[in-house]
Amino acid sequence: MEYYSWLNRNEVKMMDLIEKMCLGEVYCDFEPELIKGREDAKKITRLYNLTTDSEMEQRNLLLDKLFQARGKNTMIEPNFRVEYGFNIHVGDNFFANYDAIILDCAKVTIGNDVLFGPRVGIYTANHVTDPEARAKGDVYALPVTIGNKVWLGANVVVNPGVTIGENSIIGSGSVVTKDIPPNIVAAGVPCKVIKQI
Repeated sequence: MEYYSWLNRNEVKMMDLIEKMCLGEVYCDFEPELIKGREDAKKITRLYNLTTDSEMEQRNLLLDKLFQARGKNTMIEPNFRVEYGFNIHVGDNFFANYDAIILDCAKVTIGNDVLFGPRVGIYTANHVTDPEARAKGDVYALPVTIGNKVWLGANVVVNPGVTIGENSIIGSGSVVTKDIPPNIVAAGVPCKVIKQI
């Protein structure tokens, strides 16, 4: 607690919740601090989604408020949605086409030169299997890592805990449930390796 002495009680609770989220531990999604975190992210993305390509300076300022870290040349087409934003790390030259969704309850790491087609979804969160606990809001999250020079086609879904290796391509409409090695073309539901690049 001494380490957090400069924070108020709500901020300390939020730090504890973020730590639980990032460790993959079960936490309650209905905690007031998390609800506020989602509301803050909605406000920022709402403003972002009202901007145009000619307002890149404003877009960059909003992304810097939203993301934990961001490299050079980030281009995200509206409409864009995140759960919190503070768990997102984006490398250089990232492009996301229309309607990208990143639910970043755990860390989402996106490398350099990554391309997202329209309606790509990155989901780190999952509900617990016990129905009583699920009804009370118990969830857990696992990190997602996307390597350098990865291309995700339109409508790709990446599930919690997945790593996609560098240079790999995921075909449109795929649901990625397991790790994909580097230098691979993969597609399908569930996503499977098709060939090596």
